[in-house]
Amino acid sequence: MEKKTLPTLDLKRHYAQIREEIDEAIRGVVESQYFVLGPEVKSFETEAANYLEVKHAVGCASGSDALLLDLMALDVGPGDEVITTPFTFFATVSAITRLGATPVFADIDPKSYNLDPAKVLEKITPRTKAFMPVHLFGQMVEMEKIVPELESRGIHIVEDCAQAFGTWRKADGRIVRCGGWGELGAFSFFPTKNLGAYGDGGMVTTNDDAQAERLARLRVHGAGITYFHDEVGLNSRLDALQAAILRVHLRHLDECIEERRRIADRYRMLFAERELSEFMTAPYEIPGNYHTYHQYVVRAQRRDELMNFLGAEGIISRIYYPLPLHLQKCFAFLGGKRGDYPESEKLAEECLALPIFPGLTMAEQQWVADTIAKFYKDGR
Repeated sequence: MEKKTLPTLDLKRHYAQIREEIDEAIRGVVESQYFVLGPEVKSFETEAANYLEVKHAVGCASGSDALLLDLMALDVGPGDEVITTPFTFFATVSAITRLGATPVFADIDPKSYNLDPAKVLEKITPRTKAFMPVHLFGQMVEMEKIVPELESRGIHIVEDCAQAFGTWRKADGRIVRCGGWGELGAFSFFPTKNLGAYGDGGMVTTNDDAQAERLARLRVHGAGITYFHDEVGLNSRLDALQAAILRVHLRHLDECIEERRRIADRYRMLFAERELSEFMTAPYEIPGNYHTYHQYVVRAQRRDELMNFLGAEGIISRIYYPLPLHLQKCFAFLGGKRGDYPESEKLAEECLALPIFPGLTMAEQQWVADTIAKFYKDGR
């Protein structure tokens, strides 16, 4: 008999629920034979902008390109500094270094895993050109504690929203969705994201008409008119097939996010019932945030042992992220060393992402919780 397994993410379950809509969308693109940019992309850009409550959304080839395009639109380059977090995916910092600018790290808050606002403000220098907050795992940075000071100094704000489509924050008497607080936003539609394509895809957002026009030009080799290039850009166009799929997923996004939030609440309840708080810590939701739980990341004692034990029982977990960026070999030229950002380094040793996805059942969550309790309470 085949052993029962539980993946960290199971995309097949959601596809089974919306199969007819997806298949119809794909068929429409194939019949149109319009595969790059075009009407489907334009429609998706309009629908995404409306959802995010921003003026402009510009599709591109990936979340990595979205970050790069945003920084290019701000003319970030050699001599400039960009403040960001060392606890994020590689693409956040690679976009900065590819343009010859210098990433400047600020440490994280140990409860939320997001940037610590006080530490961000400490990193400002006369060379700071931009701030790139990462709304990690589906939770927004406390932007209201940072943005006024940065704006008063003329520092640009580029939100890395790769993991946070649909996330919002209520602060100072208003609700702002991620991608609409800064000057520019960057999104990823990698298949694992809450709003995911069936391949790569990305998007940039802005409320500035001129920036939107420039971004649309930069994604097609800097050409405002075909074969006439105003500047050197990228080949970073969103495929029509992916846009059509994303339009379907966007119609179901809110219900999927609500299901993720119910799953997160259920995990907390199950862990509390099993009295696991002395061994592991559930994700913390910052007051005012609408957390969309792109990942459900706990802090766990003896993390690697727990991960191996879960795997042996058939439960797949993952580590996001095992090594902060200031310690990565490719960024050694920045001079980072162990001890520079202790909260990020400690989290890298304790973080563990448990299964979370639309369609995850109560029985499966009980299995996860029981297995964790078995590991910690059987004296292992």
